[in-house]
Amino acid sequence: MMSAAEIIHLPKLEDPRGNLTFIEQLKHVPFQIARAYWIYDVPGGQMRGGHAFREQQELILALSGSFDVICDDGDQQQTFTLNRSYYGLFIPSRMWRQMQNFSTNSLALVLSSTHYNAADYIYDYEEFIEFRRQNAKQRV
Repeated sequence: MMSAAEIIHLPKLEDPRGNLTFIEQLKHVPFQIARAYWIYDVPGGQMRGGHAFREQQELILALSGSFDVICDDGDQQQTFTLNRSYYGLFIPSRMWRQMQNFSTNSLALVLSSTHYNAADYIYDYEEFIEFRRQNAKQRV
């Protein structure tokens, strides 16, 4: 299992009539896709995310426009700018994420490894840090 956020380059089939990109579960993403959702019409200056998941993994794509995704593992932050539909950002479980700087008419597609489960979300950053600390102790 991947443990860090990283950009995944997806296949891009170029054609004069228009390009095509596709995603296959367990091939381009390291999980079986259980759910897909999209984020759009984000007003200027607004942020999305601001949470972590205990179990869920995600692949986030900018199908249109651009936005930034800030990933935080509790020790360090990394910012990824998504602006090409053939790049996906893999985010493992136990990673704090926040999306911001949405361009006009941007469209984010999120592929998830789990069905929606409210109990999987961690919305409080301090609770996230404690969860990471406890989880690290259990792995030793």
